Amino acid sequence: MILRVLNFVVIGVLVLAAAYVYRIKFDSTMQAERLAKIRSEVRRERDTIAALRAEWGKLDDPARIEALAKRFLPLKLIVPTQFDSLNQLPERPPQLVKPGSLDPIGSMIETLEEPAATTGSIDATKPAAEPAPAEEAAAADAELPAVKSGRLDR
Repeated sequence: MILRVLNFVVIGVLVLAAAYVYRIKFDSTMQAERLAKIRSEVRRERDTIAALRAEWGKLDDPARIEALAKRFLPLKLIVPTQFDSLNQLPERPPQLVKPGSLDPIGSMIETLEEPAATTGSIDATKPAAEPAPAEEAAAADAELPAVKSGRLDR
């Protein structure tokens, strides 16, 4: 009788051990599938990063940027009348913050004035002497050989 009970106990332990081994195998299979899925996602992300880097390299090309700037940014030539002499600059910058102010940003906002309309460093209210088109072309042609030869005799 004890032998039969012992046999049933051993058979029960074997069934439980088999079920536990099956569960471990099933979990390891699930982990392997999950690992394969993550590896494929990482590979896909690396491919995407490589494609984006290649596109960034194309977009960041200085020759392309220069061509776009020439096409979409019609820049004008600098003329000497755009600059003013240094003695025309103010002695000190205006004091925007009142001394002893508890709110420096608020006091700057309160002391803001309407800026004078200026372009570059020349006051827009002063009429600029416009050179005649023929004089301008002659002056540009006269400066051109000096610039091409590398000499700037002014």
